[in-house]
Amino acid sequence: MKFSRQISLLFILVVSFGFFCATASASSDSAPSIPVLPAEFAGWQVAGAVARSGDPAVADAANAPVLKEYGFERMEKAAYTRDDGRNLTITAAVFADASGAYGAFTFYNSSDMAEESIGGQAAFLNNRVLFCQQNVLVTAVFDKMSVMSASQLRQLAGLLPPAEGNKGNPPPLPNYLPKRAFGKAFEKNTTKYIMGPLALDRAGAPLPAALVNFNSGAEVVIGKYAAAAGDATLMLIEYPTPQIAAERLRQIDAAHQIAGQASGVASMVDVGPFFDARTGPIVAIASGPLSKSEARALLSSLSYEADVTWNENTYLSKKDNLANFLFNAIVLCIIVVGLSLVAGIAFGGFRVLIKRFFPDSVFDRPEVVEFISLHLDDHPRRTPGER
Repeated sequence: MKFSRQISLLFILVVSFGFFCATASASSDSAPSIPVLPAEFAGWQVAGAVARSGDPAVADAANAPVLKEYGFERMEKAAYTRDDGRNLTITAAVFADASGAYGAFTFYNSSDMAEESIGGQAAFLNNRVLFCQQNVLVTAVFDKMSVMSASQLRQLAGLLPPAEGNKGNPPPLPNYLPKRAFGKAFEKNTTKYIMGPLALDRAGAPLPAALVNFNSGAEVVIGKYAAAAGDATLMLIEYPTPQIAAERLRQIDAAHQIAGQASGVASMVDVGPFFDARTGPIVAIASGPLSKSEARALLSSLSYEADVTWNENTYLSKKDNLANFLFNAIVLCIIVVGLSLVAGIAFGGFRVLIKRFFPDSVFDRPEVVEFISLHLDDHPRRTPGER
C-alpha cells in the first residue's frame, strides 16, 4: 500500500513538471518581441497602431528572398506626426546581426544617394533617408525634409534596441577595399556587401555564384573605381581559411581559361578583362576596362592585414624565466642548509652546556644508560666430550 502511494506521488510530480515545462515553453514562444520603434522621439509621436510582421515579403515583396539571405527576422512600420502637422513614415527591419543589416543597406543604397551621418551608415535621396544601426535597418520617408531631420533621426538611432553580444559588430571585409587606386578615389555609394547568391546576381558581379560557393562560408564585397576607360569593379571574396581561398582561386582560374577558349561556357565567368589574386583568405578579382598596369595597381592596393590574436603573455615574467628559477632554487638550498646548521649547532651546544653545568643530571644518567650484554664470560667453558 505504501509502495503504491509512492508510485502515485511520483507520477503526479512527473506530470506536473511536464505541464510546467510545456506552459513555460508556450509562454516564451508567445511572448512578444522587444519593440523596435519608440512611441515618440524628437517631437514625433506615433499615430495609430504599429504594424509588425516576421514575413520579409511584407517589408519588400520584390526582394524578399534577398532579405532572407541577409538574415531578416522581423519588421515594424509606423506613422509619426508632429504638432506642426508634418508626417513621417518609418520602417525598421531587424536582422540576425549587424552584417545582415549592413548588407541590406548596401543593397538598397544607390550611387545617386548622398551620404549622411546617422547611425552606422546612412544615405538619403530627396525626402527618403536610409540608415542602419547595428542589426536594424531603418527607412524614413518625410513628407517634407528640414534642416533638423538628420538630428531627429540621430535621436531615433540612439533609441533603437541594441544587439546582443557581438551581433552588433559590423563586418570587417568592406574595410579592406582600397580607398584609392591608380590615382583615382573609390566611388562612393558603390559598395555592395553580399552574403548569398541572389544578392550576388542582382549586384552585377563579375563572377557567378557557382564559382564563389557561398556554401563554404564565403562573404563578398564589391566596389567600383574610375579607370581611364571607364568604371572598374573590384570584388573581394573572403573564405574561412587561406586553404579554401587557394582552392577556389584555382577553380576560378580554370573556369576563366575554359571560358576564354570556348564561347559555349562563357556564361560561367566574364570573358572580358579579368585579373585575380589572393592574399590570405581573400580572393580579389578586378574586372572592367582595365589595363594590366591598372589591374596590378588595383590588386596590389588591397589593404588586407592578418590580425593574429595571441592569448599567452609575450613578455618574460619572473615565473617563466629559467635563470630566475635556478637562482631561486640555489637560494632555497642555501637557506635550508643554513637552517640545518643553525639547528644542529643549537641542539649540540645546548647538550654541551647542560652536561657542563649539570653533569649526569639531565643527560647520560647512569640509570637511563642501558647496554645489551650477552654475559659470555659468566659461563665456564666446556671441554670436548663434556656434556
